[in-house]
Amino acid sequence: MPDGKLAVVLGAYGLIGAACLRALKADGFTVVGVGRSMKAGAATDSGIRWLCRDIAATPATVWATDLAGADVVVNASGALQDGARDNLTGIHETAISQLLAALSGTGTRFIQISAAGVSENASTAFFRSKMRGDRLVMASDLDWVILRPTLVIGPQAYGGTALLRGGAALPLVTINIHPNAPIQTVAVDDVAQAVVQAARGDIAGGTVADLTEPDASTLADVTARLRRWQGFPPRRFSITIPESLMRVVGSAADALGWLGWRSPLRTTALRTLKDGITGDPSAWLAAGGQPCKPLDRTLVDMPATVQERWFARLYLLMPVMVATLALFWLASGLIGIWSREAAQAVLTDRDFSGAIAAVAIGAGILADIGLGLAILYRPWARIACLGMIAASIAYLAGATIWTADLWADPLGPLVKILPGIVLSMILAALLDER
Repeated sequence: MPDGKLAVVLGAYGLIGAACLRALKADGFTVVGVGRSMKAGAATDSGIRWLCRDIAATPATVWATDLAGADVVVNASGALQDGARDNLTGIHETAISQLLAALSGTGTRFIQISAAGVSENASTAFFRSKMRGDRLVMASDLDWVILRPTLVIGPQAYGGTALLRGGAALPLVTINIHPNAPIQTVAVDDVAQAVVQAARGDIAGGTVADLTEPDASTLADVTARLRRWQGFPPRRFSITIPESLMRVVGSAADALGWLGWRSPLRTTALRTLKDGITGDPSAWLAAGGQPCKPLDRTLVDMPATVQERWFARLYLLMPVMVATLALFWLASGLIGIWSREAAQAVLTDRDFSGAIAAVAIGAGILADIGLGLAILYRPWARIACLGMIAASIAYLAGATIWTADLWADPLGPLVKILPGIVLSMILAALLDER
């Protein structure tokens, strides 16, 4: 047992990083987690030490101090596509070069979590930048192992796996995206155990290996198996989305990426699905690695519960909620501009001065438009939801005090505020990413 050995895990609250953290702890390692958010780290495991670092921007001098005495460093950090919060070159290349410089000349084992299918000639910047990072590791003087998982399946779901689970839970009809694309999966626990094997020294240094189940399935078959696992009945009808329409969807998702939303429908994810996600387990088995489970066994080992069904259904509804609230509040503000005089008349008819009425209506318009725009920016979305709740309660309180007769209006302008409050509360509760 490696009691007392120190393992540092970068990206330790992500899908793979969190699984590696748990597996290394269970094997007797002392583990330190690294990530950008101390809050997300504490939510993952409050019993270990966390370092708050922007991995893409931390220099070698800082890493040298942070990693001093580490027996193992696991790099489970990564990004799918450039966006407001992510920079591929920074996280896949610059960060690795700084880490390697900090560890040069030490006996630390460096375990790089890459991705099956990386290539300098790949169709996506994600795979190309991952490959360049792998090349840096392979050219270093460190004791290294590079592991390349295929599509990772685990109890938690992010990105592409969340999209598959959401798509599997759709009612009535199957919506196919590249249904014939070949897909191989790997259980996140198998990835974590592979990291433990490498960390213990059971895998020879210089090993580069895919982590994957032995056989591929079509994307449509994987989705159908996920639906059965979720406990939903099979569907009779299916629709295949034309590639031209998916390009439009991908471009829109890319634009949202610059607002901080990491949509699984960005062009990188769609192109990856089109190309297929496959690997070859032979190098891993030859290195002495434990075989990875097939998808059916992975699903048997993590039975679906009502929480899974709730997540799958709500996952695709969340962007609908964001769009609905944004449109509602923006429309409210714009209608207020269009009907400003009529809105002021509602107050002046109840003995408010013209100046006070103008200020009150103007402040309401600015608040409505500001909240409608703020919810579109991912880092502000939760605060915007809370602001919507507070503003709605303030509107209701003010109306009850000064214009109570509006409660009896046949069009129900005040009653209709209540569902908006509830929707904002639900969305605020769903906005956790980790």
